[in-house]
Formats: sequence, C-alpha cells, structure tokens
Amino acid sequence: MSLHVFLLALILPVLGHEHHDQLTEEEAHAPVDAILWIHIFLQAAVWGVLFPIGMILGMTRSRWHVPLQSTGFAVTVAGYILGHAHKGRMFPASVHGTFASILFLPMAAQLLLGIYLKMHIHERSFRPWAVRAHGIVGKSYPILAWTQMLFGAITFRGYCRGGHLGQCLAHYIMGSGFIAYGTIMAILLVVGEAWVRRSGRSPEFWDSWVITVWGVVNTFTEHRGSTWSVKDMQHTILGILWWTGGVLGIFLSRNNQRNVIPAIIIILTGWAMSEHAQALMISTKVHATFGHTLMLAGVTRIVEICFVPTKFATDVSDGDAHSDHTLADSGSGSGYGGGSDSGKATAARAFRHLPPFLLVSAGLLFISATDEELQFVHDNGMDHVTYLLIMYSIAFVTYTLILSLINLYSTSGRNATTPNVIADNIEMNPRGITSKWYARVPIEPDSHVVGEDDD
Repeated sequence: MSLHVFLLALILPVLGHEHHDQLTEEEAHAPVDAILWIHIFLQAAVWGVLFPIGMILGMTRSRWHVPLQSTGFAVTVAGYILGHAHKGRMFPASVHGTFASILFLPMAAQLLLGIYLKMHIHERSFRPWAVRAHGIVGKSYPILAWTQMLFGAITFRGYCRGGHLGQCLAHYIMGSGFIAYGTIMAILLVVGEAWVRRSGRSPEFWDSWVITVWGVVNTFTEHRGSTWSVKDMQHTILGILWWTGGVLGIFLSRNNQRNVIPAIIIILTGWAMSEHAQALMISTKVHATFGHTLMLAGVTRIVEICFVPTKFATDVSDGDAHSDHTLADSGSGSGYGGGSDSGKATAARAFRHLPPFLLVSAGLLFISATDEELQFVHDNGMDHVTYLLIMYSIAFVTYTLILSLINLYSTSGRNATTPNVIADNIEMNPRGITSKWYARVPIEPDSHVVGEDDD
C-alpha cells in the first residue's frame, strides 16, 4: 500500500509538466535521442504487454496482480517523465501528450480502488460496487493502451494533420475494429463457449448487431460537403451494405441460429477495398492485399460455420445430421468437444485460428495503408512486398500475444487452483478434464452445466 501512496504522490507534479507549443525548424527535425527511444520502448512494453498481463491476473484473482500493476504504474510514471526530459527532436502539442495526461485518471482511479479493496471494509454495501468499478477500469486498459500507442506513432511521424485527419480516422478506427473483432472471435473460440451458452445467442447475433450499428454510422458520416466524390459514394454504400446485411443477420440469428451473413459482408467489404482507386501504385497494392486478406477471413469464417465441427456445432451421433442450434454439445467421437481426439477434431482446432488471425492481419494492413504512411514508404524506396511482409510479421506477433493472454487466463489465479481448470478447452487440455470454469455443454437443453452452481 505504501507503494500505491508513493505513486499517487508522483502523479500531480508529473501532470504539471509543460509541453512544447512553439518549435523551431531545428527542433522539429533534430535527431531522436536515446532517452526518447527508451521512452517509446518502455511505454510500449508496459502498456502493450505488462498491463494486459496484469489485467488477466486481476480477472483470475492471482496474487501477482497487485505487484505487477504496481510495477507498471511506477514504470509508466518514469516513462512519462522521460517523454518530457529528452533532448533532440521536439514535438508540437498533440493528442498523444493530452491523452497521456488523461490516462493518469484511470490509473489513479484503479490505485485508489485497489487500496480501498485491500482494506476489506463496507463488505455488504459499497465494496461490491468498488469491485465492479475496479474491474471495469482494469479491463479498459487494453483499449486505452492501443489508442495511446497509435497516438504516439502518429505524433512521432507528424501524421494526421490538416486535410489528412479524416483518412487517418477512417483507417485507424476501422483497422482497430477488425483487430478487436479477431480478438473477440479468438476468445469465443478458445475459451468462451460457456459464456456464449449462457448468453442464449449465437456469435453471429452479436456480429450482426455491431455491423448494423456501424453501418448506420458510416451511412451518415462518410460524405462531407456538397460534391460527391467516388470514395464518398463507395464508403456510403458500404455503410448501407452493412446495416442492410446486419438486419438480415439479426433476423437469421433468432432462436439461437448460426448464419453466414456477417462473413458475406466481410467478403464484400474486402472486395470493395481491393478495388479502391489509389494515387500511388504501392497504395493500390497494399489496399488490394488488405482486401484479399479480408475476403479470405470471410471465406474461412463460412467454412468454420458450415463445415468444421467446433464447440458451437452439434453432432449428436455418428451419421446424424448437424443441427442448426448454436450451442449444443459436440457429441462423442466425431465432434469438436468429444473426448476422442479424432483427425476431424484436430483439423478443427487448427482451422479455427484462421478467421481471427486473418482479421487481425487485415486490421493491421488497413491501419498501415494511409496516404502519408505509404508516401513515406515510397519515398524511401521500399516495395510493397517488403512492406506487406513487415505488417504480416507484426500480425504474427500480435496474434501470439492475444493467444498468450487467453492461455494465461486459463492457467493462472483461481483457474489454476484446481487441476481440473481447463476442461472444456480441448486445445489446452487434450485429456478432457472437467471443471467449474470449463465444463462441457450438455446435450439436453434443460440440463445443468457440469460443476456450475444453481442461480
């Protein structure tokens, strides 16, 4: 607790640090010194790796949660100071600097809530609400971290100023959306069966709602001014495509059914993006690869839904037809959730990572496809093949981190207190051990999930 108080005492003087508003030409183009590089790598490690791990350990009630988060807070403060203490290149006031100060609000809130929870007072009144608030703030860290790291990259390169802001928003928001989509899909496929079962809705129900809402927003925000450009028309009709297809997806998802409409929308969006007219040849190539990657993500999603036996499929017995019901048990012998590690089940475990990985890859490609970024690549003589391979390499690292965090959730804290902790996760637990957290979904609709307490 003394460490928490010490960190809080550091926050106020750090927030008072002045920013550089007026820069000379020499300051703006000076070399990047070692202190600034340390700031960049330190903050990326803390917010991109350390805090997400701490969040997972908090969700599993691990005893390492508090020490890890406290270390993260201390390193963040140190990194913030380094970001203002460096010499060499200076930067004008930016959203990155403003958001860095704002980030101390959730940090302070989590510290104060953590200290309060350690006191174990008001057990039946305020404490339950404090637990929920502490969890909400902690779970927001990956989103806050991703946003701030994007802001940092933008500020470092001086992008998204003037007339480039609109394009930056479109690429970074949509690209981040695809990455989030792939992350959520990976969670549902690897450890989320019990939650999907309890929700009473198929995964495509939630997909369709998000697509519908996003489509409505895009329909009315992509056109500005009185003249309709080709890109305005394309982006607006994509918005209409999303909400019309999303409505159909919602309708087909009634009674807990699976459907391929979200995947079809992904394919059509990828095709449209692959045909997007661009000023530079490298931009045309990158957009085409992004579109093809997105189309492949949609195709593999259709295959996963229709042909690959997964936890969401039903295979009551050998020879029986597959039911359309989303969350029935996979049966024994041939389905994904059965005890037999058949060739079909092995293939399913391998194949199910394709859609989320391709979505993550597509998101990173779209984020990296702004005019300013590709103009910089073009000016430095890099071809599209090298650039795209760099982005796919980053996608591999990103998806590895995502799966590592999912695995950590399955094997740490309260989920590691029992040897039976990862029963329903066939990939992480091929022996089929049963537990409260990963119990198999029963065949009978009205039967209880093994090991769960009655409400």
